[in-house]
Amino acid sequence: MNPNDIERAKNAAAVLAVRENLRNNMILGIGSGSTIIGAVREIANIVNSNNWNIICVPTSYQAKSLITEKNLFLGSLDQYPELDLAIDGVDEITYNLEAIKGGGGCLVQEKIIATCAKRVIAIGDWRKISNQLGENWKKGVPVEIIPEAQVPLTHRLEKMGGKAKLREGKAKIGPLITDNGNFILDVDFGKISDPEKLDSQLKSLTGVVDSGLFIKIIDKVYIGLKDGNVEILD
Repeated sequence: MNPNDIERAKNAAAVLAVRENLRNNMILGIGSGSTIIGAVREIANIVNSNNWNIICVPTSYQAKSLITEKNLFLGSLDQYPELDLAIDGVDEITYNLEAIKGGGGCLVQEKIIATCAKRVIAIGDWRKISNQLGENWKKGVPVEIIPEAQVPLTHRLEKMGGKAKLREGKAKIGPLITDNGNFILDVDFGKISDPEKLDSQLKSLTGVVDSGLFIKIIDKVYIGLKDGNVEILD
């Protein structure tokens, strides 16, 4: 798999998504991850070229850094609790627009931003699309948890048929710590036949903050293809 093809596909999806959906005077939620970099770059190009007034609300420290790096106007949910649009990447998405997110560790903030937005646009490349969640994304469903609940939740998730693995930090020994000070369990349920039911079950467990299952949240997705074209699912 050629990395250049992947980057070209990501960028094509990001650019088209921004050009088709960005409007002047929007309050915009900005997602996290590598895919969003091209989107923020295109937002900055449009804002600077047209002298538009766009307020950007980030989902993570990374998103905040991208916004300030491009000299875009930075806002927060405290100031703007209702957003016009949110743009974010996905780890896997079906043709029914059910998605898994949270590979970058920001799933709770991303879901908060998404549920505050009137419309949610997702962007990704051809590797992200599947017929059923768990088909292509093999790392499991990210579940953000309160640290003290790690061991009991691991047992409960195993009883539900999942294989739970504590996500480790990359640059240090020990677990990854989210921006909220929590842990993430990556829970492998295999192919997920009923994502909405599973999401409800996960969120009902004491100690779970939220799951990386995004169900009935995403309105439209732009998928960059190997040939440089973009497939749109609405």
